[in-house]
Amino acid sequence: MPSVQVRENEPFDVALRRFKRGCEKAGVLTEVRRREFYEKPTQMRKRKAAAAVKRYAKKLSRTKLSMNRGRGPGRRR
Repeated sequence: MPSVQVRENEPFDVALRRFKRGCEKAGVLTEVRRREFYEKPTQMRKRKAAAAVKRYAKKLSRTKLSMNRGRGPGRRR
């Protein structure tokens, strides 16, 4: 959990903003949302596998897009 030392003559809003930024960098809210409900180990593996497939498809589409850049769909060389 991030902690913030309030400086002398520092407005509360500024300290609160620094605290929120620290929480966001540490990933506190995402961790809380992830742990809000119990996730079975099989569901966790399934979710991670689906994310890996999605990442791979995104990477593949990016490489295909860069290979076809500048060419129309009907033109071949």
